[in-house]
Amino acid sequence: MAKKYLPIGIQTFRDFKERNYQYVDKTDLIYKLVTEGQYYFFARPRRFGKSLLLSTIHELFEGSKDLFEGLWIENKWNWEETNPVLHFSFASIDYQGLGLEMAIHHLLDQAAAKHGLVLSATSFKSKFSQLLELLGTQKGKIVLLVDEYDKPIIDYLETEQLPTARLHQETMKVFYSVLKDASPYLRFVLISGVSKFSKVSVFSDLNSLNDITLHPAYSTLAGYTQAEIEQYFDPYLVEVMAVQQLDKPALLEKMRLWYNGYSWDGVQKVYNPFGTLNFLDQKSFGNYWFSTGTPTLLVRLMQKQVKFDFELARTTAAVLDQYSLDALDLTALLFQTGYLTIVQRDYSNGNLVLDYPNLEVKDSMYSFMIDQLAPNRDYQYASIQVHHLKQAFEQNNLNAVKAIINTLLADLPYALFETDRKTSERFYHSLIHLLFKYLGVYIESEVHTSFGRADSVVQTSTDIYIFEFKHNNSAENALAQIIDKKYADKYRMQGKTIYGIGVNFNFETRAIDGWLTEIL
Repeated sequence: MAKKYLPIGIQTFRDFKERNYQYVDKTDLIYKLVTEGQYYFFARPRRFGKSLLLSTIHELFEGSKDLFEGLWIENKWNWEETNPVLHFSFASIDYQGLGLEMAIHHLLDQAAAKHGLVLSATSFKSKFSQLLELLGTQKGKIVLLVDEYDKPIIDYLETEQLPTARLHQETMKVFYSVLKDASPYLRFVLISGVSKFSKVSVFSDLNSLNDITLHPAYSTLAGYTQAEIEQYFDPYLVEVMAVQQLDKPALLEKMRLWYNGYSWDGVQKVYNPFGTLNFLDQKSFGNYWFSTGTPTLLVRLMQKQVKFDFELARTTAAVLDQYSLDALDLTALLFQTGYLTIVQRDYSNGNLVLDYPNLEVKDSMYSFMIDQLAPNRDYQYASIQVHHLKQAFEQNNLNAVKAIINTLLADLPYALFETDRKTSERFYHSLIHLLFKYLGVYIESEVHTSFGRADSVVQTSTDIYIFEFKHNNSAENALAQIIDKKYADKYRMQGKTIYGIGVNFNFETRAIDGWLTEIL
């Protein structure tokens, strides 16, 4: 296969074809989309290919046949029949500087000028209505594509900015209400964005909008499947194999763990395009997608709710649709923004199980949450400490393990201990939980929360460490619980040395004041 350029950051379909970027052919799904329905809504996380999808549909309806040469749709589309296209991106308008209403006026005026029209209406609602009527009457039924519909809202989700978010939500509702009576002028509508929390309110007047976000037929419409990775990027895989010194099966397995795993039906999985393309370019496993937009707002909500455990989180499809600016659902937001994905879906009752999609997100989230819980000036402090913790366990250096845990606990903000005891304990538990969960990315580490199981179990090639944590209690009681409840029994057949470690944390000194170890 001839090698083409990696399309890192490329969002325009014409650029793909004219500048020799590698395009992953999704035109079979696009054909299904545009021929089987008319009004659609589609949500995906940032940098997941939504803009490219809309750009491809744009060129399709404008009849740019030369751009589709060699693609699935080339001989299945009527290229003689074209439609005028209105393609809006709310990420590109200056709502911060001009205000949203004035920015929409500019957007509509520019669209009208592009199609040789002059608009006389004064309000943005009537102007949009006039644009649809004139364009639809003079040039045929319109294809309306809206990219990042929610950008003017999600940019203002901080508590002090919520009044602006609400104002923008109402403005967008007025804007889209025009579509309700515009069906005589519309051939096809696709509105896309990151979130669905504002969808119900924004599109409440547009009853015919088909939300395909969780539709199994379109679960691979954005992102790369395993088959597509192997089909379209083979020349780059060969280069990475040489640098990583891995054979192809080993490389593909490691790539799958790092960048695959996103699912919207619980069955079909896709790779994040941005992270994957950057990996193929730099030939090094690392954090690419996560680093382009850290979830600061989400971590603040976690801190407010004292909730940091999202592995195998249970929810329903209905919950993911129930969004309000006044009561943001944390789990739903983590899903919409790409930090959680569907790992199991029950179509009979709508129940979902969510989890981190891959190592890139899991590693980054643990590090980011720990750094936010126990802030330190050093860059990626938590990541460094967890690597030290891994080394300490592998070297059977329990003094170093104790010192690292103490260091992280000491970094808990002092203000936490001025709150009520219950809240302080929950933060303490959260930090310990995250620390050992993060360790599990690099070394076998289980964190248990159910009754009758040890708080944490860490395994190396030679040893097993069973932890029980107490606070304002005693290490003796913690160790006695490990022994009395026979936590070690399930590990005895492995032939490793088993250590029971009882730990007590003192809230007054904000440090470990009891640490007892016994070989079981």
